[in-house]
Amino acid sequence: MTVRFPRTRLRNLRHPAALFTERRRPERVRTRPGAWRLAVATVCFGAFMGQLDASIVTLIYGSLRTEFGASLAGVEWVSLAYLLTLVALLIPAGRLSDAYGRKLFYLYGFLVFTAASAACGVAGSLGMLVAFRVVQAVGAAMLQANSVALVTTSAPGEKLRTALGVQAAAQALGLALGPTVGGALVSAFGWRWVFGVNVPIGLAALIAGQYLLPRTRTRNPARRFDWPGVALLAMATTCGLLGVSAASGLPVPGWGIAVLFVLAVGAGGAFVVRQHRTPAPLLDLALLRVRAVSSGLVGALCGYLVLFGPLVLVPLVLTGAGSSELAAGLVLTALPAGFALGATVADKLLPGALTERGRCLLGAGVCVGALAAPAVLPLTVWWLPPVLVLLGLGLGTFTPANNALIMRAIPAGSSGTGGGLVNMARGLGTALGIALVTLVLHLSARSTGLDGPRWAILVLLAVSVAAVIASA
Repeated sequence: MTVRFPRTRLRNLRHPAALFTERRRPERVRTRPGAWRLAVATVCFGAFMGQLDASIVTLIYGSLRTEFGASLAGVEWVSLAYLLTLVALLIPAGRLSDAYGRKLFYLYGFLVFTAASAACGVAGSLGMLVAFRVVQAVGAAMLQANSVALVTTSAPGEKLRTALGVQAAAQALGLALGPTVGGALVSAFGWRWVFGVNVPIGLAALIAGQYLLPRTRTRNPARRFDWPGVALLAMATTCGLLGVSAASGLPVPGWGIAVLFVLAVGAGGAFVVRQHRTPAPLLDLALLRVRAVSSGLVGALCGYLVLFGPLVLVPLVLTGAGSSELAAGLVLTALPAGFALGATVADKLLPGALTERGRCLLGAGVCVGALAAPAVLPLTVWWLPPVLVLLGLGLGTFTPANNALIMRAIPAGSSGTGGGLVNMARGLGTALGIALVTLVLHLSARSTGLDGPRWAILVLLAVSVAAVIASA
């Protein structure tokens, strides 16, 4: 359904309704031939910030333990609380955005994320920091649920894959710069500036988004919002991720892990039943019956699992062999650098006649080849960089094509929900990539004769093969 909105003038901003109205872009911006590029560049602010924040926070664990006198298990909640909240809210945020405006929710997401980042920077206790991280994740969910949707609705059809590639490259850039920027900030100014750096970027993005992002033209109104569905989805994702994290080495008894997985499966089943029966479902399950959507989401999960697994594995392997943290960080940068290169260059180098599915197969196949090499080669600072660059190139080719495949199959009125699904799959892949590698290394430490790093690589190789199958 197409909805036209009245123009909102600056003098009307005093009226409360203006706070819930998407501002129209200036005429000179809207009529520019490359206006969609400006919108995509604005979305890249959020893509960059999200991955920068994800890769930068783990560097402050030591500082937090020292300042607050906390255990490692307690400090891990700074990341865990953020991830659990983010994954649980992506689909609800996308559904609300489809109903009330994707630009509106994106900008308010930046506002919440920026304000919460400032609050994290002045937190007086670990508990306050974790609480502010939860609020920060609420803003991040509003951002991420709409990033892919805004790119999809802004870019012309023939430029969609290119636009999604630029967005993926911005994510890879944030991921690559996180360790470097984080290390410099912590060394020079302290851990609080890890959160403070988000504030100027967020303010710039708010101003840019107001003038450069298009209003929502096609909406999917909600007769009522499915709050019980939100609760069931949150319970399923939270219990599942906690179960995986606990199984990867946290001091939780076996029966506790089993209970978490049972609760996750039960809540997930109840969520599916409710979506079938409620007249206003949070998620239209018919979307998942479309092959391009279901197989694409499996591919998105596999892709991010393969992307984040080495981010845990490589530093542990290299530092364990005597390399410095600096050397490990430089080697690891090869992966997101290759990702960014593949996401931006592959579209220009590959034949135009190659379909999205063909690009997915090619990218996933390159990942298989890249991960097969370290299964037999020594894991050293000399062999790993070319392997990681090749793996990044494969993921950079696979991810934009896979995202385009999903979003082309989703109606425009549900693009926010579709974007939420994509980013939820990415979030689950991120969590599983970290947890599975940690679990394999944990099991190898308890068993003599088990080469943990090799087995971790074999797990990532198997996931890459699954991505090939999903793309076929």
